Amino acid sequence: MRARGGHRIKAKLTALAAALTLTACGQAPAPEETAPAAAPQAGFPVTIENCGRQLTFDRPPAKVVTGYHPSLETLLALGLGDRIAGRTNFSESAFLPGQQEQYDKIPEISDTIMLPQKEIMLSQGADFVLDNAMASFDAAGGYATVEELNAAGTPVYILGGWCSPEEVLEFTIDDTFDDLRNLGKIFGVSDRAEALVGELQGRLDDVKKRVEGRTPVKVLATDGGKGPVNAYGGSGITHQMITLAGGVNVLADVKGDYTEVSVEKISASQPEALLVSDYATLRGEDMPTSPAKAAEAFAIARNSPAAKDHRYLAVPVAAQHPGYRNILAVTDLARFLHPDAFTP
Repeated sequence: MRARGGHRIKAKLTALAAALTLTACGQAPAPEETAPAAAPQAGFPVTIENCGRQLTFDRPPAKVVTGYHPSLETLLALGLGDRIAGRTNFSESAFLPGQQEQYDKIPEISDTIMLPQKEIMLSQGADFVLDNAMASFDAAGGYATVEELNAAGTPVYILGGWCSPEEVLEFTIDDTFDDLRNLGKIFGVSDRAEALVGELQGRLDDVKKRVEGRTPVKVLATDGGKGPVNAYGGSGITHQMITLAGGVNVLADVKGDYTEVSVEKISASQPEALLVSDYATLRGEDMPTSPAKAAEAFAIARNSPAAKDHRYLAVPVAAQHPGYRNILAVTDLARFLHPDAFTP
């Protein structure tokens, strides 16, 4: 993103018009004045690497478009709601405290969780796009590509390093901290970003202290299905959250993040607790409720401790994507898995 020179051209035209007026009055033309260059903002330019690309910013973005909701949540957490000019629709999970009011004030440019189609997206005139997946930049789906947006002066940043299927599996919580620091630099609010990182790291440290020395709880994380089952293997965000919260993923030996797992594997997994991806307001034949998905898993693993105790927690699906909410969710998971660790 580079500063444009429109104000300089306007200043030159104004000076030229003044000179012509003076000439018409029989006076000598005044010398042309050149508008002084805008003073560079402290800390800029900034260059950030993302998805193997170098993004350079000469000034903080002022007209931002956000994709899937965790990207919006992250900017709001950094106090940057006034920079967001357009957002996608969010109806999958409950809002974080105090954020729905801000969400409602931002123009909706897509009625799905995806960015709008190419023509609409390019017409936004945004100077920054924040998302947490590459799906909204697929030309085959009719979307503006990262390259097309960059050529239009709209650089794209992908949260969590989710730049390819392989990199989705390599995600660590540290990637979220890196994102917060990078966004702090991009928007010129590094102090604010460091304060948020410190707060979130403090939450993780508190959880670690509370669950340390306790026997890890065997956890099955599922998104439903009677066979095969949509579940979470030994890589990615959900696996990390389970581990940090004092659990052990019973599907840790399954390659992948969100993947299909056989009924036989689920039946033999013997979980002590169940995590169920929750889509809150989305319901229907294709999107069963969290209790319904839990019942499916309990029926398959019917002899497991989790089924006998009917022990499950609905996890907002937004927390299972890159963004600062996944760090907040670790505390909720730890309270569920080790309630005694959080009693006074």
